[in-house]
Amino acid sequence: MELFHNPNIDWLGKKWYFLAFSLVFSIAGILSMAFWHHIPLGVDFKGGTQIRVDFNQSPNEDHIRHAMDVAGVRDVTIQRVSDPSGHAANKVIISLPESTATDTAHDAGREAVENALSANYHDSGFTIEQVQIVGPTAGKQLQEQAIQATLYSLLGMLIYLWFRFELIYGVAAVAAVFHDTLITIGAFSLTNKEITLTVIAAILTLIGYSMNDTIVVFDRIRENLALSRREPLADLVNRSINQTLSRTVISSGLTFLTVLCLYLFGGEVLNGFSFALVIGILIGTYSSIAVAAPMLVAYQEWRSKRGKTAVLPAAKRVRT
Repeated sequence: MELFHNPNIDWLGKKWYFLAFSLVFSIAGILSMAFWHHIPLGVDFKGGTQIRVDFNQSPNEDHIRHAMDVAGVRDVTIQRVSDPSGHAANKVIISLPESTATDTAHDAGREAVENALSANYHDSGFTIEQVQIVGPTAGKQLQEQAIQATLYSLLGMLIYLWFRFELIYGVAAVAAVFHDTLITIGAFSLTNKEITLTVIAAILTLIGYSMNDTIVVFDRIRENLALSRREPLADLVNRSINQTLSRTVISSGLTFLTVLCLYLFGGEVLNGFSFALVIGILIGTYSSIAVAAPMLVAYQEWRSKRGKTAVLPAAKRVRT
């Protein structure tokens, strides 16, 4: 099945537009992480107490915050929960910093919140649906493990592509995946969405998905190199991308529709996970064409200027 019959798009001719697009979103995410919202870590990583409360009537966030202040509960974050349709529900998430959830007495914050709500909402009624408590030590360990899992996955893919293709293939693919991860985390910072363990799982998923898309393009480039060694590499790369364009749009498009439905109708619990996949699928598909492939051509041009021949082997095809 082909959506496009013999497309002839000059992808590399638009590389400066792609570079500008990537720089704008990457820099915006970095600035947000550095100066604005920083990296909005969830309770899983920063430690603390998070209580999900369902009220019988529409709650007033300022009233809840005042009730916490009267009860002596400080530095509380009140977050209204939306239902899958996007409308505000009668639920809020009350988050307390890690100082109220130490390893030795992490129940104190939960009890203080329950007492404050009981004193102010005993008539209207409420139900505590979920209480999540993570000590600061466990949160730090989870942060380190999440970073290690991401870095190890990138290192493993670099080694694999170095072995199956050539080092420049691995460097280009890992650079593209790092670009995807940076923009995805930046999107969380810009929208002030919390990064939890499920979000890390989504990021690792999109790393694999984006890498698979990149390998498909690289595989076609290497296959065409075996047949057209004298063709300029820029033209060959353009032709390879166009030849795999239908496959890329069909597979990525169907995956995107699935995760978009998950984001729109999956509810609050899966919101962060599905949001990461929505951003990641779009950026991952884009980077396979606009980041990884142009790096191969840039490498060849750099070696040509130094009077060397680019090492882009045309070996046995990798089945994907």
